[in-house]
Amino acid sequence: QVQVVESGGGLVQSGGSLRLSCAASGNIFSMYAVAWYRQAPGKQRELVTTITNGGQTTYADSVKGRFTISRDNAKNTVYLQMNSLEPEDTAVYFCNVRHVVAGLGNYWGQGTQVTVSS
Repeated sequence: QVQVVESGGGLVQSGGSLRLSCAASGNIFSMYAVAWYRQAPGKQRELVTTITNGGQTTYADSVKGRFTISRDNAKNTVYLQMNSLEPEDTAVYFCNVRHVVAGLGNYWGQGTQVTVSS
């Protein structure tokens, strides 16, 4: 069982920055792909960004050029650097850690709140 813990959320003004962290337990972190999702009040959870175990990344159009995902396998941690934040980025951000072999593990954190004021 892998434990996933997000941190780094908070309240920031429009145009500001935050860095979220996703820390996972276990010692084979390099075998997991990681994704960040977010869910705003009254809306469905949406995919924000992903990073494969090899470091390849994808981004939703709404965050391209503003958000950057990275990983440090030695620390079992994935980071989400969020710049030029907008009120529309307000949501609970969830980290998903998924083993590269389907069926060998898919884990979620409890989420961290990001609030961007205008």
